[in-house]
Amino acid sequence: MLKYDKRRSVAPRLATLMKASGQDVLCGADAAIPVPLHWTRQWRRGFNQAALLAAHLDIAVWPALSRVRATGPQVALAAPARRLNVRNAFALARRRWPRALPWQARLEGRVVVLVDDVATTAATLEACAKVLRAAGVREVRALTAARVAGSPP
Repeated sequence: MLKYDKRRSVAPRLATLMKASGQDVLCGADAAIPVPLHWTRQWRRGFNQAALLAAHLDIAVWPALSRVRATGPQVALAAPARRLNVRNAFALARRRWPRALPWQARLEGRVVVLVDDVATTAATLEACAKVLRAAGVREVRALTAARVAGSPP
């Protein structure tokens, strides 16, 4: 609904539900980091659904990740193909302002919450978490609006 029907108006309501059910995940976290879209997909869609959700979680939002490789949609892929599809697809984002600290310096020792709309196999979340852990993040948590039945908790 949010992603495919482009109904941005549901983001605040979904985020409210996410906050209520994910209080333990958000508690003590330094920032929410939305799972990024490749710039071409974001341009076509007009928004990043994960960023919309993160914006309504009442926590700092850090756009610390970028999708450096366009990937095909995950929806029809089995778990092994999903992991392969997103392997090496993410990196730390570039600084947007010349005087801003590099993301690695801001992330060192922090607790962050990855935010996405749906987790099926958690392949995308794992690929993002790998980049964040390599940047020195102390703890990576995840919060999604939905989880496909049978997917990892």
